[in-house]
Amino acid sequence: MTRTSRRRFLQQASHATLMAGVPAWALTDAHATVAASDGSAKGTLTAVLNPEPPTLVCFSNTAGTTVTVSSKVLEGLLEYDHDLTPRPQLATVWKVSPDGLEYTFTLRKGVKWHDGKPFVAADAAFSILLAKRYHPRGSATFSQLTAADALDANTLRLKLAKPAPYLLLALSAGETPILPSHRYHADGAVQNPLNATPIGTGPFRFKQWERGSHIVYERNADYWQKGKPQVDTLVFRIVPDIAARLNGFQNKTFDIGDSSPIPLSEVSNLGQYPFLGTSTAGYEDNANIAMLEFNLEREVFQKAEVRQAIAHAISREQVKNIAFYGYASVTISPVSKTSFPRLHLDAKDPYPYDIDKANKLLDAAGYRRNGSGHRFEVTLHANPFNEGYKRTAHYIRSALARAGINVTVREQDPGSYIRSVYTDREFDFTVSGVSTMFDPTVGLQRIFWSKSFNRQVPWSNANKYQNPEVDQLLEAAASEPDPAKRAEFFKRFQAIVIKDVPSIALVQVQNVTVYNKRVDGFNRTASGLRGNLADVTVTPA
Repeated sequence: MTRTSRRRFLQQASHATLMAGVPAWALTDAHATVAASDGSAKGTLTAVLNPEPPTLVCFSNTAGTTVTVSSKVLEGLLEYDHDLTPRPQLATVWKVSPDGLEYTFTLRKGVKWHDGKPFVAADAAFSILLAKRYHPRGSATFSQLTAADALDANTLRLKLAKPAPYLLLALSAGETPILPSHRYHADGAVQNPLNATPIGTGPFRFKQWERGSHIVYERNADYWQKGKPQVDTLVFRIVPDIAARLNGFQNKTFDIGDSSPIPLSEVSNLGQYPFLGTSTAGYEDNANIAMLEFNLEREVFQKAEVRQAIAHAISREQVKNIAFYGYASVTISPVSKTSFPRLHLDAKDPYPYDIDKANKLLDAAGYRRNGSGHRFEVTLHANPFNEGYKRTAHYIRSALARAGINVTVREQDPGSYIRSVYTDREFDFTVSGVSTMFDPTVGLQRIFWSKSFNRQVPWSNANKYQNPEVDQLLEAAASEPDPAKRAEFFKRFQAIVIKDVPSIALVQVQNVTVYNKRVDGFNRTASGLRGNLADVTVTPA
């Protein structure tokens, strides 16, 4: 079978998989327009989603697809430009006291919940306290929060014990969604049926969730931004198969998908489909660093020379080109340079690619080659949430073989991976993704702070790294209001972990949004498709 015929066969097979079990209404022309309730012509926007979200409300769940679907219905106090400058959403004005201990928000008037009740400051106060209690990052993000009070129907006040200079960046719909307090009780919030049938203030209302197939939202005709949204129906199609997603874009079944929904190897081939476009904007609040993390409880990795040797044996340029097809940028620091240029440390790599140096370090560490040329054997777990991490793991296996290290790559489903790495700690090292989020305190403190090690919390300190100086620097940065001093704390932290190599930052992943060019206005904030899509438009075919 030729390469061309094989590709055609795969496309036909994936199309059959894609169509199986799809309801009749979803098979209509994706370019059709429908009559909106106000009589104007509105489009139907079909977005592809994978994996299926476990819930449709993100106050207690940070799965990427949960954030995506939640933010269309539930909004935040603020949203953010591409440079992370805050701009109004449910809050119109905000003021921070000179000592950084009091935040006052004037909230938008005339906003209604989808059940017709008015949005008030008590809803915002309730939701922020709920996030502190239930959000996976909430206890850290709001650790200094001592009170959230509704001073009147449209004024919210937050009081802090210590400054939290990142707090204004934590109030997006995807991070701290505002829930209807009249429909929730704090003690049973996680079990509330509304988490699967959400009610919010956003531009879209929940209509249907057919598990394993699709989620449907409809236009909120009473949205506080008059005339928005400009689409009448928003459909999320759940498609686990990556070949089926590619075929769906090519045959115009899908309009848009984020976080690299198709094989990166195929992105360069999209030019033969003039109606398709790609964008890398809209990920600034979620910069992702591909990282090799060592289990420092393993004897072999307790030796710094071994970790240094592995760093010397890996070419970041090859990771960039082989694992991510060029959609990445080389980095030695865990702090994103593009999102946080003032906090990022531009340093010279202390362990540049040098296979001879790697072999000498391993010899000096006492791990000499045996008769078969091997020094020792280790198992490398690959994070299953991104195909690039799997490809990185296989590249590392090949690269370390040149240094005499025999690596077995283990690929698992998401649940098994989390149990192996974080709960049971049955791993030697892992290729994973570390997000700096909207601030390094929120994104990185959980990775490098000794006190964040917790077997019950995924995406925490998998290394079990302990360094008192790093702890002090991270704690100081978390509450330092002076930008220059805070930047210095973070740069000193980076210098230490780059030298210590408890993990190895490899590349910053460049996520790709694939879209039909009839779609516009989807990436006007730092959250991109994870934003509320109030500005999205769909041009009829």
